[in-house]
Amino acid sequence: MNKSDLIDAMAADAGITKAAAKKALESFLGNVEKSLKKGNRVSLVGFGSWSVSRRAARDGRNPQTGKTIKIAAKNVVKFKAGSDLSDAVN
Repeated sequence: MNKSDLIDAMAADAGITKAAAKKALESFLGNVEKSLKKGNRVSLVGFGSWSVSRRAARDGRNPQTGKTIKIAAKNVVKFKAGSDLSDAVN
C-alpha cells in the first residue's frame, strides 16, 4: 500500500473526501516528524511507537574494494510495533 492507496482507504472508511483524507494524513505525518525532530517519542497505544536514537560513528567496509571507510554518526528513527498490531499480523 502506498500513500495514495492509504488516502483512498481513509476516505472510504471515514466517509470523507480524498482531499480531506490527504490533509489529515499529511497533518499526522508532519506532527510525527516535528515531535521526533524535538527528540520526543510518539506513541499510539496498541499500534506502536516511534523514537529517535543516536547511532555512533563507526568504521565500515566498502564491499566492492574491501577498503575501510568512516561512517558518520547520525540520528535514526526506530519503530516498535504495539501488541495489537503484532497480534493482528501473527
